[in-house]
Amino acid sequence: MTQRFSFELKATDGKARTGVIHTPRGEVRTPAFMPVGTAATVKAMMPESVRATGADILLGNTYHLMLRPTAERIDRLGGLHKFMNWERPILTDSGGFQVMSLAGLRKLTEKGVTFKSHIDGSKHELTPERSMEIQRLLGSDIVMCFDECPALPADRDRIAESMRLSMRWAERSREAFGDRPGHALFGIMQGGLERDLREESAEALKAIGFEGYAVGGLAVGEGQEAMFDCLNYAPDFLPTDKPRYLMGVGKPDDIVGAVARGIDMMDCVLPSRSGRTGQVFTRRGVVNIKNARHADDPRPLDEQCTCPACSNYSRAYLHHVFRANEMISGMLLTWHNLHYFQEIMQGMRDAIAAGAFEAWQAEFHAQRAQGDNEPL
Repeated sequence: MTQRFSFELKATDGKARTGVIHTPRGEVRTPAFMPVGTAATVKAMMPESVRATGADILLGNTYHLMLRPTAERIDRLGGLHKFMNWERPILTDSGGFQVMSLAGLRKLTEKGVTFKSHIDGSKHELTPERSMEIQRLLGSDIVMCFDECPALPADRDRIAESMRLSMRWAERSREAFGDRPGHALFGIMQGGLERDLREESAEALKAIGFEGYAVGGLAVGEGQEAMFDCLNYAPDFLPTDKPRYLMGVGKPDDIVGAVARGIDMMDCVLPSRSGRTGQVFTRRGVVNIKNARHADDPRPLDEQCTCPACSNYSRAYLHHVFRANEMISGMLLTWHNLHYFQEIMQGMRDAIAAGAFEAWQAEFHAQRAQGDNEPL
């Protein structure tokens, strides 16, 4: 067990990278997909089930946890790892994105953001210093700087102003974080789809110095083509010897495209949220289990998948329990989706290490282009 946070780059293939993040709570193999445990739980999953899918690290949400049950309560109860029974690494986001997207009556100043809770209307203030304090109380292994993320599209002046405010907040976050051996603070690059602003942001973050760097402000409405255009250059502005994290991404082909452009870490609510609404990701594309075509189908969701949903249950059963609003539906479909996402990550890690990433990508896209099995 290492006592400090470090990143070991093991192999590259084109811009794609594979490596290991070392933390006192265990190793994180990269490229890594982080399931989202918003309120100290990955919805519909037990922590040991999440681990069984192949996840090395989870994401917790500062905004939601500060409102309920509060960071102070979690700290009194032994910290987030103990509280949610996940002893492996946890990354917490800063709360900035949720303040912008969920909170009511928010007011933004140089100091930070004041807002009303979406739960009960109570007033709160979130600043870089308070965000660092909350994340320290939670005890997360990777802490994110407090930043502001404007939704796209936005005009260039608004994006530049927001980015520069985020860089000032990054400096305050670094100062407030202090020296915490075994824990890491990641800076967040902003700048929208403007190449020069992305570069300016990266230079500001590198001057401050962080244990890892995130590409923020994407997957906020700009579309995949624009996101990939930005990722063609944005990761190149960041240090090669530190992990690069693309926040809030995404669909399977978003994830593969991001890794091809030099990204090491990603998170998204999609596999768990989709599982609860009957949308299933398979190697042959998306399946909507609610559709009547599955009602008499004895086949599994995916013949090659080894998750419990595919190993033990038919499409007909999964269709039935979804239609009947049974809890097991969300449990099984979420497990399958998370298993498939982790299978993609393992496939990419192996392919990059073998120098065969291009061939792996071609096979991935070819399989998905086939579409689902023909109805019986």
